[in-house]
Amino acid sequence: MLGSFEIVDDDRRPRRDPDGKPVYCRGIFRREEAEIVPGSWDVAGLRGTGSFDWTVEDVFLPERRTMPHAGIPLENQWARWPGITYALPVQCWVGPHHSAVITGIARAGIDALIELAGGKTPRGRPPGLLCENPQVQDAVGRADAILNAGRLYRNAMIAELWNTVASGKETTLEQRARCRLASLYAGDSARQAMDLVYRHGGSTSFMRNSRLAECWRDLHTVGQTVTIAPEWYPIGGRVYLGMDPGPRLR
Repeated sequence: MLGSFEIVDDDRRPRRDPDGKPVYCRGIFRREEAEIVPGSWDVAGLRGTGSFDWTVEDVFLPERRTMPHAGIPLENQWARWPGITYALPVQCWVGPHHSAVITGIARAGIDALIELAGGKTPRGRPPGLLCENPQVQDAVGRADAILNAGRLYRNAMIAELWNTVASGKETTLEQRARCRLASLYAGDSARQAMDLVYRHGGSTSFMRNSRLAECWRDLHTVGQTVTIAPEWYPIGGRVYLGMDPGPRLR
């Protein structure tokens, strides 16, 4: 079990970084060392992930089962292993990982509307299948274009960093910023595409057991994660403006 915790020194006082902020670490705990908090995962989306809160008390954690907390600073913790994959900067992993999940869910949402539209005959409209409605046709086309535009931007930036590392060069701060921004933008594109197809699913979209409803809930849950939060736009913007972006992107 992987968890994050605040480091406390021998005098029982929290350790601080040069800026006076608490220092955090990640540690791997054995299952028998932790106590699961019942009913802690009661959410709108991603209900099937099996997530839960857990606590530990009076557990000694040897250094070999700890690692620096990614984020402050975002150094590469895997560079000691050979291969391009492990030499990539953390910005190729943190952000793109949640971005990939959200774009995949949006793809499933578009496919759900396509399947629904081929068999549903809406009430209160001219006779015919939902797929014959020009607005639905427009929504499917727009959603697909919006989603793929975001995905291609993200994939291109990851490929650029990969090629830079493969050539033996160091990635630049601007490249890393653009990779994070591309991940964020791909997530925003997925959200826009999902909302578009959800709206054109009609009353089916809000049925709890419908595929459209499931995709909409799961996507918006993933979209709340801090790794693809809107705060990354100004962080990236500060890089382009020649300003210090802060420790999260250095």
